[in-house]
Amino acid sequence: MNRVILSPPVLPPMALAELKQWLGITSTRDDAPLAALLAVALETCEAFTARMPLLTSCEEIVPAQAGWHALSARPVQAITGVESVAADGTRAALAPASYEIDLDADGTGRVRVPVPGAARKIAVHFTAGIADAWEDLPDGLRHGLVRLAAHQHRERDGSGAAPLPPASVAALWRPWRRMRLT
Repeated sequence: MNRVILSPPVLPPMALAELKQWLGITSTRDDAPLAALLAVALETCEAFTARMPLLTSCEEIVPAQAGWHALSARPVQAITGVESVAADGTRAALAPASYEIDLDADGTGRVRVPVPGAARKIAVHFTAGIADAWEDLPDGLRHGLVRLAAHQHRERDGSGAAPLPPASVAALWRPWRRMRLT
């Protein structure tokens, strides 16, 4: 997998306000570190559930072979473009008629270039995420994000946080977790 996040989700002030309320913080002095903890909580949530919580624009590089290639991020909402990547790294947009896309009900996005030509790789641009915005996240996911960020904040001066996520957060995220057998 060679996935790059092109534009990470922007957390609204409401997300920081929820975390500060949970921690009982009223000053703005710690806003930047708290926002960073929320961003890390989003990454941890994706790693645990195998699903991106908030809508994110991404690019993934896959081999230019005739078969179907599944994208690593889920749930894919839209595949917005495909480019061929030559051996020297130059790129050229592929015409929509030269590739096929498939979006499964489980959120898996697939792309196929039946005739790859001289391209060695293809770059697939897509958006993935469970919810468009913070307030649209299911309550269990959102509450788990806040609890994980709060846990990390509280453990910052001690011996460090326990392995992530703590059991209370894992219990909230478990219904959203997707496992893959390989």
